[in-house]
Amino acid sequence: MEERSIERKNPLTFFFNPVGRKTVRIVADLGAVLIFFVLAFVKIFQRKQIREITQQVFYIGAKSTGIVTLVALFTGMVLGLQLFYTLIKFGSEGVLGSAIALSLVRELGPVLTAIMITARAGSAMAAEIGILRISEQIDALYTMRIDPMRFIVSPKIAASIISFPLLTAFFDLVGILGGYLTGVVLLNVNGGAYIYRVQSSLNMSDVRGGFVKALVFGAIVSTICCYRGYFCHMGNGHHGAKAVSIATTSAVVLSCVMVLIADYVVTSFIM
Repeated sequence: MEERSIERKNPLTFFFNPVGRKTVRIVADLGAVLIFFVLAFVKIFQRKQIREITQQVFYIGAKSTGIVTLVALFTGMVLGLQLFYTLIKFGSEGVLGSAIALSLVRELGPVLTAIMITARAGSAMAAEIGILRISEQIDALYTMRIDPMRFIVSPKIAASIISFPLLTAFFDLVGILGGYLTGVVLLNVNGGAYIYRVQSSLNMSDVRGGFVKALVFGAIVSTICCYRGYFCHMGNGHHGAKAVSIATTSAVVLSCVMVLIADYVVTSFIM
């Protein structure tokens, strides 16, 4: 009783107790997501799932090509426009190709690709699995002795790990083409100098770093979206369609935030 009265009288407890509870909850959620990913990733190799993974690659990767192309083209064009007027102040407009290529391959390509796929396919993954959960189809799979993690989640994670690097490479190519259109066609930068700078400035370490980021982003986005959909019936105080909508929204927001955090962490290790 004396300890409780001391806690009530101590004003610091009113500040640190909520912070401590929130911290413990965040750490517990991160641990649960990590365990979820490990279980789903291991089940990829337990049984041949070529057909399921191919279907998910088509949905996550091929069907995202249109939005990735559009965003990449205008990103490259905007970069070309902005960097040209910055570099011309220093008489260095000849290095426009280097600036665009390095910006896209090292940073903008993996990040923007991940965010676009999250908005298009990640939200669909969370909503699809959430609907399976609230309609009790996942429970039915358990009843039929079918592992829902292997049947539903593992193909999506495998397809994301495959699709993200491919779409990132496509984003980089289209973005460099967009920069060429702005710099060479519209602003009269020498075309040969632009191509030469792109070729001479890019190293395999730059390309490798972009692919590493894409692999990490693919694992993060697919895991978070599948996790939020799989457990949409737990923890948010809602049920049915409301739970699915909240899970889908939180999956997209959290995925985008984690992509940016992971981008900083991976860059600090590979640069």
